[in-house]
Amino acid sequence: MIQICYRAVLTVCVSGLMTGSLFAVDDDASSLFIEGYTNLVSYQPGETIAFHLSSSEPQYTVEITRLGPEKKTVFKETRKNGAAHPVPENASSHGCKWPAAFELKVPDSWKSGYYNVRLSVRDRGGKFIQRNSRTAESNLFFIVRPKQPGTQSKILIQLSTNTYNAYNNWGGSSLYGYHGRANLQGYRVSFDRPLAGQFSNWEYPFIVWAESNGYQLDYAANSDLEHHPEMLQHYKLVLSVGHDEYWSAPMRDHLENYIKQGGNVAFFSGNSVCWQVRSEDSGRALTCWKQSYNQDPVFTEGDQSLLSTLWSHHLVKRPENQLTGVGFLYGGYHKSHGQFMDGSGAYQVHRPTHWVFEKTGIKQGDEFGGKDTIVGYECDGCQFEMKAGMPVPTYKDGTPRTFQILASCPAKWAPGDSQWYDRFDKDRVGAAILGMYTNGGTVFTVGSTDWAHGLRGKDPIVQQMTKNILDRLSM
Repeated sequence: MIQICYRAVLTVCVSGLMTGSLFAVDDDASSLFIEGYTNLVSYQPGETIAFHLSSSEPQYTVEITRLGPEKKTVFKETRKNGAAHPVPENASSHGCKWPAAFELKVPDSWKSGYYNVRLSVRDRGGKFIQRNSRTAESNLFFIVRPKQPGTQSKILIQLSTNTYNAYNNWGGSSLYGYHGRANLQGYRVSFDRPLAGQFSNWEYPFIVWAESNGYQLDYAANSDLEHHPEMLQHYKLVLSVGHDEYWSAPMRDHLENYIKQGGNVAFFSGNSVCWQVRSEDSGRALTCWKQSYNQDPVFTEGDQSLLSTLWSHHLVKRPENQLTGVGFLYGGYHKSHGQFMDGSGAYQVHRPTHWVFEKTGIKQGDEFGGKDTIVGYECDGCQFEMKAGMPVPTYKDGTPRTFQILASCPAKWAPGDSQWYDRFDKDRVGAAILGMYTNGGTVFTVGSTDWAHGLRGKDPIVQQMTKNILDRLSM
């Protein structure tokens, strides 16, 4: 009798633990997390950073590191004021509105650069069960601008922070539908939410190569071209690297004026200046209606030059070619989106005597960069025709009259992309165009997002050409 009862009780206990009935434990370990953002994208030494954090644990660690050839940790501290905060339903478009957890004044000793902030927490599981040691971490970033622009370097790299935000779906939506909640595309994105960015894929390998080779760079965010344009006058050369896709009208106005006054620009990037955005909330949000441009309030207001859609749209009448020399309408994809998936990933040289190719030993018809597929992902081109076996711009698409095509590689839009532009021929084959023009200052472009991959792969021709550009245009 006793043995039978024991077995019955044991069965009930085990059953209760497994099914959640009778003797179920109700203190399982809860979610472990920490996330956050800063109140601005960039700061000068002497300015104060406000860190807006949400944490499941009261104790957390903050570690700040400048990313370059060497990762230099400049701040590390454990704090005990962590608190969890709700995520608003419209966090993607209007921000989290979390309170500041702490503030930090940027020291004068912090060099201009990209600073990664690693946030981490840990616990020991539940009160009675799940007693494993758990950790959670996340990353955010901010940029330190130089305190005295142009005194340490004549080269300014403005990072593609608008594009980081455009692709960020934290909270449910980005400016894209493919990874949005319920596959819905947003039209407004806020910087007041956790944002990691795309720095590591393109800009970081460029910076590692440049700083390892003795080039000192000053740093800024996209939005600094809009809100701090006075800094441009202190530089000989402004850089765009990687995927610099989203630009506001003030950004573009200020950079084009800089060029007219003799400033130089190098677009080591592709899909550059493709979409027009409008900055809102003092630079803390971006609006872009993209293919739904007829829903943009500007559409019915008369002046449609500020429509938040393609810069090359016939209603905006300001193709990016006028600034960069090239544009996405006559470029497209290479080894991406199903286009030229068996492509070489290399440029073919057309005018090897140009100074851009000095010390490379390259000849007409040679190809370079294929090992690292430097022509890849998204590409920009221009309308051209062949004359005496050489590509020459038609200048009908906004490309400046002094633009020269130096090298190229075939590219093409994906068929569905033509839905974004009602006057685009979906079957047209374009090209990634590497070239240059002068209009006061000199503007160089590679017409591909992936140029920096050739620097990461230590391609000798890519390295020498990059040196040629940086050396001549920064003097």
